Amino acid sequence: MPAFKNIHIGNLINKAVIERGISSSRICNFLKCSEEEFQKMLQCKSLDSETLLRWSKLLEYDFFRIYSQHLILYAPPAANKDQKINKDNYSLPSFRKNIYTKEVINFILELIQSDEKTKLEVMDEYKIPKTTLYKWLSKHTDANSI
Repeated sequence: MPAFKNIHIGNLINKAVIERGISSSRICNFLKCSEEEFQKMLQCKSLDSETLLRWSKLLEYDFFRIYSQHLILYAPPAANKDQKINKDNYSLPSFRKNIYTKEVINFILELIQSDEKTKLEVMDEYKIPKTTLYKWLSKHTDANSI
């Protein structure tokens, strides 16, 4: 789960390039960049969104989801209703609920199973609804082990 806490997008892209075995000439052609620019991107901690979108298309992987998962885990929505924005007056799209990846679910369940955090601590710290957490526990673990 460290990939969600301290994101170094260049390292993650490099891993995906190696796993998929895509040649640097194909990458440079697709991204319209030089070999030197390509290598620099792999060293970057962050990239602009247009470049990241092109990488996501080329490697057929949603790199934006890594940032979404970071927000879910480390910057959950405000619990205080006074802090919430009136959705009728807000021009950006709103999303009905969080999307939890298998990695996030496994990370949370591992915290509980290893006694690193209690169920209550997980619900408070990550703002995961009680019903959601208990669904994960019943679906992904043996009830006797928790």
